Amino acid sequence: MWTNQSENIIETIRMIQEENLDIRTITMGISLLDCADSDIDRSCEKIYNKITTKAKDLVAVAKEIEGEYGIPIINQRITVTPISMLVSVSGGNPVKYAKTLDAAAKAVGASFIGGYSALCQKGMTPGDKALIESIPEALATTDIVCSSVNIGSTKAGINMDAVRMMGEVVVQTAELTKDNQCFGAAKLVVFCNAVEDNPFMAGGFHGVSEPDVVINTGVSGPGVVKEAVRSAGPHATMNEIAEIIKKTAFKVTRMGQLVGAEAARRLNVPFGIVDLSLAPTPAIGDSVARILEEIGIETCGGPGTTAALAMLNDAVKKGGVMASSSVGGLSGAFIPVSEDEGMIAAAESGVLTIEKLEAMTAVCSVGLDMIIIPGDTTAETISAIIADEAAIGMINTKTTACRLIPAIGRAAGEKLVFGGLLGEGPVMPVGKGSAEVMIHRGGRIPSPMNALKN
Repeated sequence: MWTNQSENIIETIRMIQEENLDIRTITMGISLLDCADSDIDRSCEKIYNKITTKAKDLVAVAKEIEGEYGIPIINQRITVTPISMLVSVSGGNPVKYAKTLDAAAKAVGASFIGGYSALCQKGMTPGDKALIESIPEALATTDIVCSSVNIGSTKAGINMDAVRMMGEVVVQTAELTKDNQCFGAAKLVVFCNAVEDNPFMAGGFHGVSEPDVVINTGVSGPGVVKEAVRSAGPHATMNEIAEIIKKTAFKVTRMGQLVGAEAARRLNVPFGIVDLSLAPTPAIGDSVARILEEIGIETCGGPGTTAALAMLNDAVKKGGVMASSSVGGLSGAFIPVSEDEGMIAAAESGVLTIEKLEAMTAVCSVGLDMIIIPGDTTAETISAIIADEAAIGMINTKTTACRLIPAIGRAAGEKLVFGGLLGEGPVMPVGKGSAEVMIHRGGRIPSPMNALKN
């Protein structure tokens, strides 16, 4: 018994020290529904007070747990109720809410705050429309506010009016932050089938069916999985590799469950979910692309990549659900190009293309994430890419998303550098051909037959 415990402790220490294992985020979700007011200034005052009260100990508790358990906790984040709901009550300039969120999150020391969001998969309220139109200014005038808009779902179809607007918003946001590496667009996600308990940014928001306050955790461990696959050697069968990944994901999830439950206990709020997502960083040894290459793909993006990613994603989920009854969020393998050292290298070599990434999103956790595109890409083309990605999510009953960053003034082959977890990446070429007529038709792509599962 003691030997087994000792081996587990030693293994965990090695994974932390040598394989970049960490808790990527402890995220506190806070409902702002009780902050709604017909006076926007009173609403903002209530929001500031609630966030700074509920989250005042978030960072301190994370640091305590990190020190006591020796487990790195990289980010402490906050998600809130989609702000468009409050705009619908108060009216006024939604940017006031963005600035309030920014100030409150900074006051408690949070890394990011998400929820400057609208859910308009079937239509738009005046609050939704006002918030969407305000996103470029909101993200250009704040530092740590993140925004997301859900434009489609399996049940509702795809709101093509919202899709058209979001193409324009992405371009405008990049334009307003072009002197800062177009950073605003890196804080903006367009979803299909968005989930209510996502602890990761930039797409996190606090769903209306969630508790008043909740703690969710996001774990990561690409380096751990890569090392486990490497240790199996080149002669292990694919089902043996899947089993190894599943067992590794089990161990990582147990750590996330422990930290999340302990944080919730100390903060005296409910524990929500563990999001078991293999979220990479630009650091060497912390790459999802390198896992796929260890499985046997010469370069990520080459033939076999989608199959390897499908197996990886499925094995991660299977291991996670065995380790915790509270697995949620997105849970799987993220493929954000600028945040993954191996993806960056594959994109720079020309092997990994946007078209191949789109195919990969059919089997991974999210979608076209942190992809830098030429600055002269039209709003209609961006809307068309968003629509393509949403269609994959709608038909396959899964979450898909786009976080596209037009590099204003730059062409394919050049680079944007964000620093930190957001990394850097090459400007990737976008396919030719216009979808302008389709995008300007508006209306809604109807929900598919598999929406009628009741």
